[in-house]
Amino acid sequence: MLAPLLLLATALPGCAVSTHVSRHDLNRVAGQTYVVTGASSGFGRGLALRVGELRGNVVLAARRADALEEVAARVRASGGQALVVPTDVSDPAQVEALAEAATRHFGRIDVWMNIAGVGANGRFWEMPVADQARIVDVNLKGALYGSQAALRRFVAQGQGTLVNMGSVESEVPLAYHATYAATKAGILALGRALNEEIRHAGGGRTIRVATVMPWAVDTPFFQHEANYSGTADRMAMMDGPEKVVRALVWVSLHPREELPVGAKAQMASSAHHLFPDMTERISANIHRAEMRKGTPQPPTAGNVHRPMAEGRAVEGGVRARMKAEDAARTPPR
Repeated sequence: MLAPLLLLATALPGCAVSTHVSRHDLNRVAGQTYVVTGASSGFGRGLALRVGELRGNVVLAARRADALEEVAARVRASGGQALVVPTDVSDPAQVEALAEAATRHFGRIDVWMNIAGVGANGRFWEMPVADQARIVDVNLKGALYGSQAALRRFVAQGQGTLVNMGSVESEVPLAYHATYAATKAGILALGRALNEEIRHAGGGRTIRVATVMPWAVDTPFFQHEANYSGTADRMAMMDGPEKVVRALVWVSLHPREELPVGAKAQMASSAHHLFPDMTERISANIHRAEMRKGTPQPPTAGNVHRPMAEGRAVEGGVRARMKAEDAARTPPR
């Protein structure tokens, strides 16, 4: 059902954005200091490891200190420098302490990446309000706190790049992800407003705010999210995390106000601009159909309130699980 909209969107000029990074650009990462929240798994972990390979400095922030130490060891082994600062981004004092530690250790912050995030799947009215409030605290308030800590320092030093993790759901809100989608829409609005304020303050050429908006991606997010739907969460045509990690490196070097990652995210955004109600209806139908294929699962708050030991990798194994679920539903020949 989504195919006609995606095909139509391909006809729009300027839809595709290449995130290929040249060797010359990659060399620019060396010696730069990146603060990465959500660095214990998924996009944050993947980005931290890549920056380490490029001999950059990485300040690693997340709730799981032991997982951060694992990442730090790999960053140092690959030639980069790492500083571990366990942080709950929903606490503004901890976020400010993160910024202070980064500046004290490396002298300055060049790139700040607000990647930490939590989510929930299920009918909005069947989810505990405490879970939904916590999603706002982490995803939206965490991005607010990180953005302010970063921008105060960027304004003082005259330069810097802030990258906030949005989603295709920043543009196309998805049924059964209502609170998560609301926070991602807020992040998109935040970035747009901040770029105008920076322009008015005279820093538009040297201080930039980017919002990165991927399609559904195979990371531990789906293992960590709260789930009150009765089945494991799924999405169609899921991407691999390497595509988003590459885009995060690219946008840190080529700041762009909004970056849908990959053709599917770019097409979905374009289709929503043309036919918003139709795109939302089709997306909701696809998500509901995918959820019905998922493995039965009891209600869980996931990692929304406290971290989980499981799920420390960049990839989440969701596509493998979906393949097994589909195979189990296919009658033998």
